Amino acid sequence: MACVNLDLLKTAGIRGVILDLDNTIVSEDDRYLSPEGEAWIKKAKLAGFKFFILSNGKRRYRVKTWSERLDIPAINPARKPFPFAFRKALAQMQLTPKQVVVVGDSRHTDILGAWIVGCSSIQVATLPHPFRWWEKLFGKYVQTPYPAEYDLWLFDPHSI
Repeated sequence: MACVNLDLLKTAGIRGVILDLDNTIVSEDDRYLSPEGEAWIKKAKLAGFKFFILSNGKRRYRVKTWSERLDIPAINPARKPFPFAFRKALAQMQLTPKQVVVVGDSRHTDILGAWIVGCSSIQVATLPHPFRWWEKLFGKYVQTPYPAEYDLWLFDPHSI
């Protein structure tokens, strides 16, 4: 996620970012944190970008904890790829779909949802996590594995 070039986004007219939480910012099992992810978010906020988290995660307390830690409003459950949460995030950020990019790890939720509402999207590699049954069958079609040569940051959920 931190590899996303903020200057290029700004040049493209992007003023807001809708982020996925699970396996994009932090692994779903809370073992790994996206390297430099929090620093990238802080830098983007200083550059004037607005943020919103949309999460399909089942553990609402976890989404609330990350929303507070990152100081980013969140909708959970977002029921991605359906457009309702995307439209609500756009309205709260007071931005048009052309001014917002969706960053997430799954084609069938994040990227498809962005396309439905007319936002640009960036698919990032999914952080390592225990795969669910459907990911074992279809994961290679909807997610990009985290590259082995990239650093991973271990995360202690008790540090929150």
